[in-house]
Amino acid sequence: MEIAKLKLKDLQPSQFYISEAKLKAVECWLDPENLSGFQPIPVKLLDGKPVMTDGHTRAVAALRAGLTAVPLAWDEDDLDWDMYRACVQACLKRNILSPADLLAWIIPEEDYREKWDTWCDAMQAEIKNSRR
Repeated sequence: MEIAKLKLKDLQPSQFYISEAKLKAVECWLDPENLSGFQPIPVKLLDGKPVMTDGHTRAVAALRAGLTAVPLAWDEDDLDWDMYRACVQACLKRNILSPADLLAWIIPEEDYREKWDTWCDAMQAEIKNSRR
């Protein structure tokens, strides 16, 4: 799979909330006419599907700016695939199949920290406990 040919619509999110405050901060620096300062969104293949491992807020900001593609890079980090698989499954359960679906999941920062961080902590604890 050639990463250069992927569009935002081709990417599966691994996060289902976007912080409104973080989004506003990204939108302050994002220049849709000049992406030279845009840090590539990291992507890994999970079960044959390109999954965003980070950069969800940048992807949503890009969509809101009218972009359909942004710089992407294969994520070379070792990741805990059980945890990413749980995140992707949670997204699929919420019908979040691309960054465009995250446009409906933008929430205030306080709610983001409470809902997303709490969900992540519980999910990670459950996976760690299942490994014992």
